[in-house]
Amino acid sequence: MADATPAHDRLSARRTVFLVAYLVFAILPIYWMVNMSLKTNEEIVSVFSFWPNHLTFDNYRTIFTDSSWYSGYINSLIYVLINMAISVAVALPAAYAFSRYRFLGDRHVFFWLLTNRMTPPAVFLLPFFQLYTTLGLMDTHLAVALAHLVFNVPLAVWILEGFMSGVPREIDETAYIDGYSFPRFFLTIFLPLIKAGIGVTAFFCFMFSWVELLLARTLTSVDAKPIVATMTRTVSAAGMDWGVLAAAGTLTIVPGAVVIWFVRHYIAKGFAMGRV
Repeated sequence: MADATPAHDRLSARRTVFLVAYLVFAILPIYWMVNMSLKTNEEIVSVFSFWPNHLTFDNYRTIFTDSSWYSGYINSLIYVLINMAISVAVALPAAYAFSRYRFLGDRHVFFWLLTNRMTPPAVFLLPFFQLYTTLGLMDTHLAVALAHLVFNVPLAVWILEGFMSGVPREIDETAYIDGYSFPRFFLTIFLPLIKAGIGVTAFFCFMFSWVELLLARTLTSVDAKPIVATMTRTVSAAGMDWGVLAAAGTLTIVPGAVVIWFVRHYIAKGFAMGRV
């Protein structure tokens, strides 16, 4: 027993060191980006420092005063929120059908949905481009939101089906015996039971739509150009504008952090219970 205590202490110390090293490794890129956003381009390319020698907020001022920058965030938020709302609304009844009913080819259809999530966006690029050009949807928020449905709806169905399958079928039957109509049962009883799954689904739909670049950049040009496309066009005759690019990257993290804050409890429960 006397020898066991030092061994346990050494193991605990190793775990602490590993955890600290992992946190430093994970946070360092974010810290460095914030550090660069508070420097001038001259200092970034000429001096290696862990903090700004000459603190400046000009890079952030450029983003908040230049419409070509701040409009990118607005455009991204618009189509991401549209996509998130449509994805969850479409996936809820589909996931319920896969969870509660058995029909011919149900497992094959479910697997086919997942293959859309596995397919590279470049495969759908030309069909979307030709279709939207014909319908006049190019350079609109709706165009990007609908294009991202190809990837987010299968993901949403997959996650929600896992949560719904964990709800006993007896709850459905009891509600029907009590005289509940299906819409009333679904909205007032069933959805509150899977609110953790809805929160997790909304988070992942937001995340994948927010960071997607290829479709968002190709299907937009001016009116609906997202921030991810704007960030790829920071090269000028004077070279790369590192400070503004770092500031834009720092601000890009903020919406995702806000979403995580609001659904943090659901995400933790989702990782413990659902298909995440």
